[in-house]
Amino acid sequence: MTNFASLELAQSILRAITDEGYTTPTPIQRDSIPTLLTGQDLLGVAQTGTGKTAAFSLPLLHRLAHDITKAMPRQPQALILAPTRELAGQIGDSIHGYAKHLGIRSTVVFGGASIRPQIQTMNRGVHVLVATPGRLIDLMNQGHVRLDKVEIFVLDEADRMLDMGFIRDVKKIAAALPRKRQTALFSATMPGSVQGLADGLLNNPTRVEVAPAATTAEKVEQSVLFVPKDQKRALLGKLLNDRDIEKVLIFTRTKHGANRVARHLVQLNINSDAIHGNKSQNARQKALKDFKSGRIRALVATDIAARGIDVDGVTHVINFDLPNEPESYVHRIGRTARAGATGIAISFCDHEERNYLRDIEKTIRQSVPVITEHPYHSADIANSNGPTKKKGRGNSGNGQARRGNNSNQNRQNTRRPRRAA
Repeated sequence: MTNFASLELAQSILRAITDEGYTTPTPIQRDSIPTLLTGQDLLGVAQTGTGKTAAFSLPLLHRLAHDITKAMPRQPQALILAPTRELAGQIGDSIHGYAKHLGIRSTVVFGGASIRPQIQTMNRGVHVLVATPGRLIDLMNQGHVRLDKVEIFVLDEADRMLDMGFIRDVKKIAAALPRKRQTALFSATMPGSVQGLADGLLNNPTRVEVAPAATTAEKVEQSVLFVPKDQKRALLGKLLNDRDIEKVLIFTRTKHGANRVARHLVQLNINSDAIHGNKSQNARQKALKDFKSGRIRALVATDIAARGIDVDGVTHVINFDLPNEPESYVHRIGRTARAGATGIAISFCDHEERNYLRDIEKTIRQSVPVITEHPYHSADIANSNGPTKKKGRGNSGNGQARRGNNSNQNRQNTRRPRRAA
């Protein structure tokens, strides 16, 4: 099975896929689409950036197109639930693109935006509803959405959904769905809590797993730079003198930190913006749109963007601050090297973050190569065991980060990544 045509999708959908420039399905698409086309339930385990949206959207649209009926007011036929407004919006954009040759209506509802236009759209009727849990519950409670006609239910980023505390909302939404339906659940990781949720939602599902949990995205070239905390911004400016860093996503640990880094880059005449939870929805959407279009070169983000932001052509991810949760590192660097491309992930590590680096290396089961050839390298941090361990989460790693043996590790890997053919 080497191309989309072999998947026996509707011709109108194949035309849309061709318009998007896609010819070969990714592994999650190749393995999921045939199962979903048969009407079976599916449990998909795959990292971000593997093509999950098309994996569930294409068979969903094929099924609706095969027996299309008029969209009923307030009663969608398909429901896709996503944890964040950014992910919901991007799923909605994908659905719109794949369905452009079909007579299928879709919409996206999420919090942080006016509810009135969403109510009006639901009153007109849609076939496919993409939603975040909180806003969907609001619309259900007000009688503007009924789920008793849903034939297909997709729960995306299930592990993130649970991390964000949406388990009660998800269960309430699921209880309003018909018992006879097709359900697909996708998750980057499969802890016991997600498996328990899947057991309650899915009926004899086919399991598709294309990458082990907690591994980093393939084709991401990783490196770490040891730098004092007060010199991180200077190092960032130095790195961004390299024009091969064409489109870069920069992660900070705090919202205020994101704002400070973005302001610093603007002062250096580097087009940039910040995106985080304190920004209004309009400001976040504008920043994301400008980043996608290339109007800004650098987008500075907190972990709200670690999942759900699907932007083509991100050449680099820079961890200005290392995350205190090692799984977040995996999701952050998965923003590059998407859809078969290669990418580069560069992490700054100060003295206080040495323990975080050890936990990350333990999680990804490899040492991150060290770059010493930069003007702010700190041998003291490189040779340090980090701050004294405290009991609790985030300090479970043992041993010291090791210098890689490959001589290529000791050069500044900020060149433009090679593109897959």
